[in-house]
Amino acid sequence: MAFSEELKTMVYNARDEKCVCVLGTIGPDGPNISPKSSMIILDDRHLAYWERARQKALENLKHDKRVVVSYWNWPAADAGKLWQPGMLRFYGTAELHDKGPVYDRIKARVHPREIEHAGGAEGIAVLIKLDRAIDIRGNSIL
Repeated sequence: MAFSEELKTMVYNARDEKCVCVLGTIGPDGPNISPKSSMIILDDRHLAYWERARQKALENLKHDKRVVVSYWNWPAADAGKLWQPGMLRFYGTAELHDKGPVYDRIKARVHPREIEHAGGAEGIAVLIKLDRAIDIRGNSIL
């Protein structure tokens, strides 16, 4: 099953719709969660985001590439666009790209505000190869 264009658009616009994509990582000091307003569904096997904060999430990704991304959108669930209660989880492995074709592809696709934000132009493209994607009940959405 492929991700719908509607879901791709909702994730791309999560910040504007007052929703959130949260990245979970693990490092030497334990787990960390970080909101990522640049998260996108790149294709049916990958998520991606623009890492401009360069803080704990990036430090943890250098230690352990496994990640989970949670996406919450209650209004979309209430409108029947997402499974109730509007939460999805994406599990995968991250790759960091500071140059090259993957970097260029992700930079071109994330919301322009992420590049225009202070420090955004020097960001790192993060590609997440998906192992699985599920709704809150554990049902596969891929």
